[in-house]
Amino acid sequence: MSGYTEDERLRLQQLRALRRRWLRDQELSEREPVLPRQKLGPVAAFWERFLQPGGLWRQQVYKAYQTSGFVLVRVLIPAWIIHYCLKYHITGDRILETGEIIPPLKEEPGEHH
Repeated sequence: MSGYTEDERLRLQQLRALRRRWLRDQELSEREPVLPRQKLGPVAAFWERFLQPGGLWRQQVYKAYQTSGFVLVRVLIPAWIIHYCLKYHITGDRILETGEIIPPLKEEPGEHH
């Protein structure tokens, strides 16, 4: 006796049909994936609408906006903080006319103002 019985052949045929159907169901149509719209903030929504039609000048404006934001946050603000700390906390107060550094006031413990 060689080969499959009639029941085994029917079972294998059904399994192949199920596998084909499963593989066919895994293919996405052109409408998928359908995701809910993301809620954008006011600035992001503006840039989304601004960049929709395209155009080189719009891309350049957006690039300049991103670059200026990067420079402001990563260069200018940290430089200002470092300058402030150096000027007012590390080097101390300096008299401009004479260049003399005024020492900090001595705090006397135990006295309240």
